[in-house]
Amino acid sequence: MTTYYLTTPIYYVTAKPHLGHAYTTIIGDALARWHRLLGDDVHFLTGTDEHGQKVQDYADAAGKSAQDFVDEIAPLYEQAWQRLNISNDDFIRTTETRHKLGVAELLQRCYDAGDIELDVYKGKYCVACEEYYTDDELDPGDLCKIHKRPVEYYEEENYFFRLSRFEQRLLDWYAAHPGVIIPEFRANEALGLIRGGLRDFSVSRTSLKWGIPLPWDAKHVAYVWFDALANYITAIGFGSDDTTEFDKWWPARHLIGKDIIRHHCVYWPAMLISAGIEPPAGWAVGGWLLSGGEKMSKTSGNVVNPLDLIDDIGVDGFRYYVLAETTYGQDGDFTYEGLIGRYNSDLANNLGNLLSRVATVVDKKCGGIGPAPRADSPLATAAATAYEATAEGWVTVQPSRALDATWQLIRATNAYLESNEPWKAEPGPAVDTVMGDALEALRIVAILASPAVPATSQIVWERIGLSGDINDQRLPVAAQWGGYPGGLSVTKGEPLFPRR
Repeated sequence: MTTYYLTTPIYYVTAKPHLGHAYTTIIGDALARWHRLLGDDVHFLTGTDEHGQKVQDYADAAGKSAQDFVDEIAPLYEQAWQRLNISNDDFIRTTETRHKLGVAELLQRCYDAGDIELDVYKGKYCVACEEYYTDDELDPGDLCKIHKRPVEYYEEENYFFRLSRFEQRLLDWYAAHPGVIIPEFRANEALGLIRGGLRDFSVSRTSLKWGIPLPWDAKHVAYVWFDALANYITAIGFGSDDTTEFDKWWPARHLIGKDIIRHHCVYWPAMLISAGIEPPAGWAVGGWLLSGGEKMSKTSGNVVNPLDLIDDIGVDGFRYYVLAETTYGQDGDFTYEGLIGRYNSDLANNLGNLLSRVATVVDKKCGGIGPAPRADSPLATAAATAYEATAEGWVTVQPSRALDATWQLIRATNAYLESNEPWKAEPGPAVDTVMGDALEALRIVAILASPAVPATSQIVWERIGLSGDINDQRLPVAAQWGGYPGGLSVTKGEPLFPRR
């Protein structure tokens, strides 16, 4: 059995979950569900990043200890993912003991390799990015390009990771692993960062106490990247005496946003190489889901709460929009009008209408019992084409293309019904033939759509008379034409997606 270890970034606990967080997490969930359908042994990880200056500042402003502050915020992420039907296998918090042990092990390995050394840093630092910048990397007025806020000048004794020593090793590794970053233009960005020259980066602070102490110098606490990035290995047992889980799952496939390419695709593999650990199996780099043309942030005041949208169009309606609306890798712009428009067109008019009309005709013309499909149905070719294109979309981490391919089968089936008009015909073999074909197409649609709209797919599955958990189906066999047995009771039920 193939193992598939997938991670989202861990989210910083200075604010409640917003649409940008939900975007990457839903994509991860859909990918994990697709790979489970393929029969892969899947481990899907998400979590929260809970150390650092920003957390300390927010806790101080709230009049709370840092631990109390993160203990209030972190559960909000777990609760949000439960409401969004996220099927993560683990949730890592960087304040957990297992994480602290693994961070110490990673730091010690890199220190023992001679790649971490003591130095003094003088430079400009963006607290929001947790990153140092040179003058040419800032906007006029010493403003961070991402957060549009002034950077601060820091000068202190730090330990540094000697990233500058890894330029050729990284280039050689990437040359030996083509296609490891998708989309390709994002890979070119990462390689450009490496070829442009690598600066050593700080791995510790003495001015900050809210963090994990360095194992060889407790006056220093680990700086963000050795802490946060390590979650991907600490969650599977790195740093513990038992390496069984780590040996099973590593290396991982990471979902990340375009703003953290430098840290994930340059810093992280260099850190792992230094520590004697295999670099990740791959990265899929997404763009930003914008609101009002800007990246969502508490500072910009344009944050969209995903749970508010669930109340308007349901969990699966929201999940579908997030996955179908934007080409992964590019920026997307959230609008409420776009959300409702896609809900009505794709879900209410297409999928919902198809199930409704099939169930209605079977009830009226077939006595409520679904006929079996014919082997040579014209929809069989459409179903095979839909499966191939859907699978390609998920494998290349292009959910919008995968769903468009699945919806092509829905459209083909609706068109098939329109051309045959079984609702006008007398009950008999001709109607049975058409409705058996349509039911088989719905069966396949339910399976292919289940990574995006899992609850809805289960409802479709049960309404056409099938039993069991749709998640127990296994591709590609389950998508082959002819699986609907016929002779099953078909239920009309309430509309899947009432129009908004």
